[in-house]
Amino acid sequence: MERLQVNIPGSTAYEVMIADGLRRELNEYIADSYSSILIIADRHVADLYMDDIKTALKTRGNIFCKIIPPGEGTKSMEWYGRLLDYCISCNMDRKSLIIALGGGMTGDLAGFVASTYLRGISYIQMPTSILAHDSSVGGKVAINHKAGKNLIGAFHHPDKVLYDTEMIDSLPLKEKRSGYGEVVKHALLSDKGWFDELMDRELTELENHKAARDLIRGIRLKASIVEQDEKEAGMRKYLNLGHTLAHAIETELDYGSVTHGEAVVIGTVFALFLSGMEEERNRLLVWADNNGYPLEVVGELDERKLLEHMKRDKKAERGKINYVLLQAVGSPYVSHIEEDELLHALKQFKNEVIE
Repeated sequence: MERLQVNIPGSTAYEVMIADGLRRELNEYIADSYSSILIIADRHVADLYMDDIKTALKTRGNIFCKIIPPGEGTKSMEWYGRLLDYCISCNMDRKSLIIALGGGMTGDLAGFVASTYLRGISYIQMPTSILAHDSSVGGKVAINHKAGKNLIGAFHHPDKVLYDTEMIDSLPLKEKRSGYGEVVKHALLSDKGWFDELMDRELTELENHKAARDLIRGIRLKASIVEQDEKEAGMRKYLNLGHTLAHAIETELDYGSVTHGEAVVIGTVFALFLSGMEEERNRLLVWADNNGYPLEVVGELDERKLLEHMKRDKKAERGKINYVLLQAVGSPYVSHIEEDELLHALKQFKNEVIE
């Protein structure tokens, strides 16, 4: 078992535990002090793992379960309200615990419910996807608005992150693609050797032990950055590499056909394009094409609409767009880019790279 500690200045430290089969031993890692436990999972995840979780917690009383629809569209005001209603109907109190069992959508939504119910109760992240290795660490929880992704949210750290790596085996290829969008981002932010290794990886033949190693490396990077900059005042902004265009794509498509991680890969190719890193851009473009990323989607979208969404990005200030770029692999920085320049770059990107 891998055990990492995330130390947030001024907050209680929490542990990230990573191991095969951890869900079956869940009771050992949850304190007895919680008065009740609510497990939130989408229906796909619930079909696979909810029985295991309930069996592991069978000696406890006051266990509640709530199944939500899969997909980014569920990270909404409607489902936020429904989950609050359910918490109230279960008479959950300030000693209650929410378990977010699932991918990044479930973790964000359940975590936001936990952050606001009774002014904040405990929650535990139990990621079931590769993508969630990024979102489960760092305490950022949120829901979407029709005007933009994650526009309504809070900082609320989990009590623990419990990652059962056996769950990777059940992921469809589309979810593996999505997860590796964040893995590639972490590699570009930290280690050229790791990036080179990933560019030789075929996701159709992804081995569990290699995926677990990538997850651990990504979580370590995320934890080290969050410990230094919890509220995204400085270096934590670097974790948004590829996300400005990605969030614009997701918003324009109404959180539909393209997953978050797939959009992040497209956004990262564009960030490398803006950074003038031609070699890395071309390698990532070839890798993305070989692994089935939907690169063609950018050609179908209006660049002016994408630009308007970018202006509402959380890194934007006074309507001006700030972009995470790279001087080299492992050397990120944030730069203000004028609208005209960005619009021209988007048109070039569509014509020269996607088409």
